[in-house]
Amino acid sequence: HYSRRAGRPFVGISAAAIPGPLLESELFGHEKGAFTDAKERRLGKLELAHGGSVFFDEIGDMPPELQVKLVRALQERTFERVGGHELIRMDVRVLAATNRDLEAMMKDGRFREDLFYRLNVVSLSLPALRERRQDIPLLAEHFLAKYADSLGERVIAPDAMDRLVGHDWPGNVRELENVIQRAMVMAGTGVVMPEHLP
Repeated sequence: HYSRRAGRPFVGISAAAIPGPLLESELFGHEKGAFTDAKERRLGKLELAHGGSVFFDEIGDMPPELQVKLVRALQERTFERVGGHELIRMDVRVLAATNRDLEAMMKDGRFREDLFYRLNVVSLSLPALRERRQDIPLLAEHFLAKYADSLGERVIAPDAMDRLVGHDWPGNVRELENVIQRAMVMAGTGVVMPEHLP
């Protein structure tokens, strides 16, 4: 909110959700005729984020051959669209997230060391949900509010909240969100009780 990039584009991309061959086109864009279905020029996420920020979700799942191209783009601050020859300048802040141990992946040769150090300027580590149980009631209330429009307003009974806080949450916040959404459906109306929890 306070940076010179405030109000500029914020573009997210999931390295895990898009197959490798398509991910390159998503990142860098492509020219018309670059491949069979390239019927027109398409701008990539890096170009769309120019002046703002790009967020790589699950960066640890990015294919190694694309890691090389991303390192070069980040280092040179330029790239070419797939099938193109024009150098496109970029000015982006890069944010990345992963649930993987990138340092272990580097040792195994599955994540490029040069990309790791390009990305790891400032590192924030978010502990597992089981290590910050005080956040569970706040997150549960957030998810109740998030789904209130579609599922109706609910509250969580104190004994149900105790069960939520006592669970280890191997799936972390995504698992908690799923459980709250399911409990809202199972409760029907009013109050989420322990029997509405899995």
